[in-house]
Amino acid sequence: MDTYLLGKYLQLIVASFVVCLSVLLMQYTFRYMEELIGKGLETTVILKFFAYASLTMVPMALPLSLLLASLITYGNLGESRELLAMKAAGIPLLRVFRPVFLFVALLSAGSFVFQNSVMPYAVKELAALVWSMKQKNPELDIPEGQFYNAIPGYNLYVENKNPETGMLHEVMIYANPSSPDDAQIVLADSARLQTTADKRHLKLTLFQGERFKNFDSQTGNMLRAESPYMRETFMHEEMLINFDANFDVMSSSQFSHNAQTKPLKEISLGIDSLHARIDSLGRSIYYMQLRGAMRRESNLIGEDSAKLMASLKEAPSLDKAWEELSREDKAAALGRMQNAVAQSQNEYEFRSLMTEEDNRALRVHRMEWYKKFTMSAACIIFFFIGAPLGSIVRKGGLGISVLLSTIIFIFYYIINVSGEKMGKSGQWNPIFGVWFSSMVLAPLAAYLTIKSNRDSAVFNVDTYINFFRQLFGISPHRKLNVKDIVLNDPDYPAIINRLDTLSQHCDAYIRRKQLTRLPNYIKIFFFYHPETALRQIEEELESVVEELHNSRDHHIIKLLCDMPILWPESFARPFSSPWANRLIGILLPIGILFWLRMWQYRLRMKRDLNETIRINTKISDIIKRTQL
Repeated sequence: MDTYLLGKYLQLIVASFVVCLSVLLMQYTFRYMEELIGKGLETTVILKFFAYASLTMVPMALPLSLLLASLITYGNLGESRELLAMKAAGIPLLRVFRPVFLFVALLSAGSFVFQNSVMPYAVKELAALVWSMKQKNPELDIPEGQFYNAIPGYNLYVENKNPETGMLHEVMIYANPSSPDDAQIVLADSARLQTTADKRHLKLTLFQGERFKNFDSQTGNMLRAESPYMRETFMHEEMLINFDANFDVMSSSQFSHNAQTKPLKEISLGIDSLHARIDSLGRSIYYMQLRGAMRRESNLIGEDSAKLMASLKEAPSLDKAWEELSREDKAAALGRMQNAVAQSQNEYEFRSLMTEEDNRALRVHRMEWYKKFTMSAACIIFFFIGAPLGSIVRKGGLGISVLLSTIIFIFYYIINVSGEKMGKSGQWNPIFGVWFSSMVLAPLAAYLTIKSNRDSAVFNVDTYINFFRQLFGISPHRKLNVKDIVLNDPDYPAIINRLDTLSQHCDAYIRRKQLTRLPNYIKIFFFYHPETALRQIEEELESVVEELHNSRDHHIIKLLCDMPILWPESFARPFSSPWANRLIGILLPIGILFWLRMWQYRLRMKRDLNETIRINTKISDIIKRTQL
């Protein structure tokens, strides 16, 4: 059995991983589409980009693929009744999970090793490659009939071009160098644009044209009529334009300070270094503030409080000495104190800017240290969500499995990103922020595992439909069909007597209980008495329906389908627990709503009992007319 389960799971995990990795890689590619298109990058560079991006997506794609594969595997087993056969053979569901769980545990350990060894290198190389791609000049593809500004410092207009000869016709060039003194306009009948051998310059050969150049550097605008300019006519001229078309990948060592590019050991060293730096900076700020406070205190005593200190010798208290100062001395002292406080506040704000970057870097390093464990733990958590969910739903294939996987993963992604954002900003503890998603999904995994092991109907649609029907007082309908084979026909003479007796009991109950009146609030919530009479009516009604279901008469079966279903417990009290009833009864605003709801049940019960009497009469008439 273990070999059989692993064989089925391995077939799906490979395909699921490829699909999930492709989806995540596509999303990542859209993010850097501008750097990939129009730069004339070589195929090897693009392949390196996809290779490094794929490696960085592996820790995120692995839990999603495990979730999808677990859902499909155990959904297929449930749909084909193989899980049912295993349980019938005495094999518990957790034993069925064990071989696949051991394989998932090995994948989780492999994910941790991958994140600690391979992923830092891939992140560092990918960052260097993306940065180099951003700095790469775009590939020359000059359009017709519009200005082209991809060449730094130049706007180029071409009326039309000959793709066979490479000639450009009716060319207009606006040169916008860094200095306005060199601004010029060039018009040419034709031109040819070529790249030099070292791919660092463009060679522009112009034929039969004119050049207009600003002559007065004070005006800076050669388009005004009063501005002097230089006009030059040429038959053939060459221009050399700086345009680096090479692709040079910068050194990845410049990104070594990033926490994502470090394994656990280097992250721990980085945390120690940041701690030492923050402590050193904090001590220096403390001593600077202390010296400044002592200096301001000495200035305050020497300049503003001479009279105050002198009066202390004669005054019994500081407050009285302060009161004896003149208004001008008080105003001067308060003004200096306000300036000192404002200066201290500005210094603290400036120092906080110095320490905030280091504090954020420390939080990021801590989160990256724990993130290597959380992404590995997510593999196990997603397995214990997907496997029980598949055994409960019992639907194989891609339809319901992909839908549930997408919903669960989007929920996980949202809470994971939110937790990391709150942790990096300092609003949450970084450890709590990075473990937040696992703490939310782990109880869900435990709940689904327990429910699936107990064969709970947690995903049985009929269970929820019946609950809401009972909550809102909607009576269900019977679904009965004429049986193809009937072993024992009903005893019709006895059935007539039982129907008459049942109708009498229903009529007596309606008159005795006076169901149209409001119920007694105290009895409903605080003194529960079981409705024995109504329970006996309900049992007798179901017994009659069960016996009449053996009838071959279509009219009787149709009337049985219209027979009401009685709920004695819901008619007597809101909840089955006495403590819940008492609590709702004490909370008067809520209790009144349930009290009115019980009145609605009483009115519905009267209607159902009257309907039972009416149907009993019809069934008796049919039996007397056709069977007796």
